[in-house]
Amino acid sequence: MKLSNTAAVITGGASGLGEATARYFASQGATVTLLDRDAERGPKIAEEIGGHFVQTDVTDDTSVTAAIAFAVEKMGKITAAVNCAGIGTVGKTLGKEGPLPLSTFQTTIDVNLVGSFNVARLAAAEMAKNEPDEDGERGVIINTASVAAFDGQKGQVSYSASKGGIVGMTLPMARDLARDNIRVMAIAPGIFLTPMLMGLPEAAQEQLAADVPNPARLGRPEEYGRMAGFIVEMGYLNGEVIRIDGALRMR
Repeated sequence: MKLSNTAAVITGGASGLGEATARYFASQGATVTLLDRDAERGPKIAEEIGGHFVQTDVTDDTSVTAAIAFAVEKMGKITAAVNCAGIGTVGKTLGKEGPLPLSTFQTTIDVNLVGSFNVARLAAAEMAKNEPDEDGERGVIINTASVAAFDGQKGQVSYSASKGGIVGMTLPMARDLARDNIRVMAIAPGIFLTPMLMGLPEAAQEQLAADVPNPARLGRPEEYGRMAGFIVEMGYLNGEVIRIDGALRMR
């Protein structure tokens, strides 16, 4: 597949990794539809990159079904789906205030894991209708995991579990969709300069960056976008999780 003729849906496209991916894809000639809950910023980003926007709750079947139908109507097809929508939660299994609220754990799983699967399954149904390209491909799905899936820290039990689920479903999903010539990959970012981290004091950001072996800095969202673009175009990548973390191993 080539980015220049890719029709992509990108969740979380109104900010952070999703926005950076959308901008990079569009710069390479791809047609992009942004799926996000932010109905204020989302349309602005879509207009800037010449794409489309639809307000979407990734955890809701009806919302995503409508969003996928909208994307097909606007772009004619879907050949790539990049799941960047997600939330970060902090809380120990048993903290000073008592056990972690079950609702916190459930919400994190619903948005990060169930939401990604929801979009992937419905996007795959549309990809399966595509005529195979010159390499025999019909589409590619890219989900966002995290290094926390492998070495989560204290207080990351909900987040790590949700991202561990992304890792765990990568290979079986790729095998499920092999007969339809749809690839499935996951990217596991380290510490990236997303809006959540940008709200931290500069000293805190510098401390986080110092923990990264090389290069000793925070990841840039556009680097995630370029990695996603590489996956789209590298047809032999399938069923794998790629860490992009500067050799960071959290402890």
